Amino acid sequence: MRKIVASGKTIDDAVRNGLTELNTTMDQVAVTVLEAPSRGLFGLIGVKPAKVEIALIERLVAPVIAEAPPERSEPDLGGADPLAEAERFIVDVGATMGLSLSVARSKSREGTTLAIQGRGDLGLLIGRRGQTLDAMQYLVNIVANRYSDSHLRIVLDAENFRDRRRKTLEDLSDRLAGRVIRTKKEVVLEPMSPQDRKVIHAQLQNHARVKTYSKGDEPNRCVVITLKQDA
Repeated sequence: MRKIVASGKTIDDAVRNGLTELNTTMDQVAVTVLEAPSRGLFGLIGVKPAKVEIALIERLVAPVIAEAPPERSEPDLGGADPLAEAERFIVDVGATMGLSLSVARSKSREGTTLAIQGRGDLGLLIGRRGQTLDAMQYLVNIVANRYSDSHLRIVLDAENFRDRRRKTLEDLSDRLAGRVIRTKKEVVLEPMSPQDRKVIHAQLQNHARVKTYSKGDEPNRCVVITLKQDA
């Protein structure tokens, strides 16, 4: 199996750079996030780029050239089940990591949730604070929407991580709101994903004494909790 390591300012950039180097497309590879981008000292020194491993999926290469199926045209792509293609991508990524995975579908207000199940350490798919799961969710949405005529929103979950993470962030929001009220000083949280920032904003949007806003650029955008002017 041919694989390379690619880097970029963001995970998206790293994936694009890798696909360009391999001269292939998203549905032909399995992607493993090796390192998420991070800031250095004061956001200026030692900035670390995102790093991903991209492996060509051997399953997608026809073993007998004479019997290889004709290349699919764009109209043909519309006949595939986008969610089935997304699930297949997840299983293939798991296989490259030595994990035997299955996927359960469910509907939610946010779209379709694909819950990853299987044997082995699913923590490998979740990563630190869900960074690997978020990156994989991004890739899964790319794969699914390639086969869909309308935009699909897929939420990827494993071991009920999304609910557990939401509860953790809600509790954190309430504690920090209390600190802001006591000290009368704003609190700047560490950089978070858009999903995590949304939880913080939602938890405090109706708070009587504090308000929230986001500042900075991705991937270093963060939430600020501060007193309302009339508090």
